[in-house]
Amino acid sequence: MSVNQPLASAVSTGKCMIGARSSIDAIKNGDAKLVVIARNCSQEEREDIERFAELAQIPIHIFDGTSWDMGETVGKPFMVSAIAVIEAGDSKILKMF
Repeated sequence: MSVNQPLASAVSTGKCMIGARSSIDAIKNGDAKLVVIARNCSQEEREDIERFAELAQIPIHIFDGTSWDMGETVGKPFMVSAIAVIEAGDSKILKMF
């Protein structure tokens, strides 16, 4: 089950927070519905995201690729270590988890 296309669709048609710190803020505010983390996200950021997401009962998905791959998937010219999906837009990503 690949999340590449649904994730790209969520970023382009919905509302998402890009980056680990922004994702943590979205979790803390109760806005995030799903968090996708790159496989090579730093240990410290990953632990923070996992801890806050567990407390808020928000699902987490580990992206099968590096932060460069995730950035490329969502059309960004930089590394993306985490994405918090707030509104899925036309994407069906929230139904996948």
